[in-house]
Amino acid sequence: MTTILVVDDEYLIADILSFALEDEGFMVVTASNGQKGLEVLDRERPALIITDFMMPVMDGLEFATAVRSLSSSHHLPIILMSGAQAHIGMQRSDLFDAVLPKPFNIDLIIAEVRKLLSSNRGAACD
Repeated sequence: MTTILVVDDEYLIADILSFALEDEGFMVVTASNGQKGLEVLDRERPALIITDFMMPVMDGLEFATAVRSLSSSHHLPIILMSGAQAHIGMQRSDLFDAVLPKPFNIDLIIAEVRKLLSSNRGAACD
């Protein structure tokens, strides 16, 4: 089963994403900030990350930068979900594979997850 890491300090959003992705057959693990996300990343080895931008302790930009610096996870697709800070994510294609707006459209997120996982699988085989 493919594991997805959701990093968001808003528990309701993390829960909604978890339920929707689990309904699609994914296993979902969550973290409430970037620092906790790094701890979960090391333990769970997800295939994809969905992160918020504005979070306490370590924001989404710092988290994505940290993920990209790790040799074990620098290849992971990262989706940034953000409201006001989406423009920052769009300027950082080196960190984020996709930037989706908040409030989010769950069908769009699921489609993007599937697209990135299928393209990442192909890249891993090259």
